[in-house]
Amino acid sequence: MRTLEAGEVPPHLAASYSTGFGEEGRAWIAGLPALATSMLERWDLERDGTARAGEAALVVPVVRPDGMPVVLRLQLPRQETAAALIGLRTWNGEGMVRLLDHDPVSSSMLLERLNGARTLASVNDDDVAMSTLAELHARLIAVPAPQGLRGLGDIASEMLDQVPHASSRLADPADRQHLRSWASAVTELAGEPGDRLLHWDLHYDNVLAAQREPWIAIDPEPLVGDPGFDLWPALNSRWDDVVAQGDTLRTVRRRFDLLTDVLGLDRARATGWTMGRLLQNALWDIDDGETRLAPSSLAIADSLPTR
Repeated sequence: MRTLEAGEVPPHLAASYSTGFGEEGRAWIAGLPALATSMLERWDLERDGTARAGEAALVVPVVRPDGMPVVLRLQLPRQETAAALIGLRTWNGEGMVRLLDHDPVSSSMLLERLNGARTLASVNDDDVAMSTLAELHARLIAVPAPQGLRGLGDIASEMLDQVPHASSRLADPADRQHLRSWASAVTELAGEPGDRLLHWDLHYDNVLAAQREPWIAIDPEPLVGDPGFDLWPALNSRWDDVVAQGDTLRTVRRRFDLLTDVLGLDRARATGWTMGRLLQNALWDIDDGETRLAPSSLAIADSLPTR
């Protein structure tokens, strides 16, 4: 059995953990090779390729004793990881990567293997790519939400509490007005937060090609709420390409129309909750020290239909 060497841990994963979790994150990264060895032994797995990583997890291609190719996903145990497990069990492979096993102590997961080299971003025709994502999205929100997940109502309340202080840290009065406008939209909708099971991060790079279905979603951050709150990652997909094409407003509106049509959403509510997502992103950025709103957020806000 070939184990994981310290040099195989991607630097960007180590940097992400150091920035996000401080000493706890650095300690987890230092113990990652030992954790990988432990999980390989536990499930009697053989390495089968190069380890990859995003910002939150290391994914190691492996083969089970029965010859089935799968992946070992290693991440720091936290609230988001527990929510992902609930979501994966609930979707049970319906449009979502299948959870095959997990270790409750370390939060390590054994998942079905998809084609990690081909994401939905590889589809050049944006209408085709967005239609594919929308149809997958509709399947995911059709699954009843289970107990044990955070609700959008609580998140909305927390966001609104943060707005006065966050607004004071923005340098541009126009940005402060945008922030207040987004908060106003959330205030109007907060009493009806919705009850659907949301992915919370469904964009082109979180949809992979597969064998059992053409495309399957990965990396959910499950939440219970209104599907309108779940549109921003799709609207923001492949953003540099959207800007390069030179007609941002048309592209975002076309994406919004396609998503709301396929998902059967009320456009006014979807607009309001998308503003809520822009508010959430802005609050996170301001908390990280930003004093201006992201240009992409402003562009998406300007592209949304009038409520």
